[in-house]
Amino acid sequence: MIRMLRKLAAIRRNENGSVVIETAIVLPVLVLMALGGFETSRIVSRESELQAAIAEGAAVVLATFPEDQEELDTIEEIIEASTGLPDGKVRLLLKYRCNSDASLQADESSCPTGAVISEIIQINIWDTYDPIWTEFGVGGTVRYDIMRRVQIS
Repeated sequence: MIRMLRKLAAIRRNENGSVVIETAIVLPVLVLMALGGFETSRIVSRESELQAAIAEGAAVVLATFPEDQEELDTIEEIIEASTGLPDGKVRLLLKYRCNSDASLQADESSCPTGAVISEIIQINIWDTYDPIWTEFGVGGTVRYDIMRRVQIS
């Protein structure tokens, strides 16, 4: 009995392998934190890219004052090329504001006679991103839906 107690005491004093055990406990947490940081930075980076692209589109709108759908389509292509988005992920819409009304109208004829009509180009960009953690059943798809309005008259 005393012999077993001495062996048990010797095992308790022996620290060989404790670093391996501590690493085995901490390493998965560190890997998940690194993975989360990497994916979060990619999400924020993509948001920043899309914001820059929509700002570029607003600058092009202000420089060209598009008057028809063909010119709006050209600006859409410029934004799609700068973001790498496929066709159909960028839309420019011509809207009208009557007087100082908060709502926008799709048609100029919706405004009352004699109203001050402002032309506004609405730029919409949307995209999605699937972070790697969705493969582990955590979270879901990140959806980007960015809208900017530019008053041209």
